[in-house]
Amino acid sequence: MPKMKTKSGAKKRFSMTATGKVKAGQAGKRHGMIKRTKKFIRDARGTTILSDQDSRIVKKYMPYDR
Repeated sequence: MPKMKTKSGAKKRFSMTATGKVKAGQAGKRHGMIKRTKKFIRDARGTTILSDQDSRIVKKYMPYDR
């Protein structure tokens, strides 16, 4: 059986925690920040953990990073 390939876009955008959850950058912060609330900007700092449904998709893209 040949090796499975990791999606290049996924390995650049996502990383895994030690418990197997998927860590990603916060969405919605590229432009248009003047119309966002201060609370949104504060809460959107750093990285976030993906939901279980989204994690299932990303884990298929990264078969060896579990």
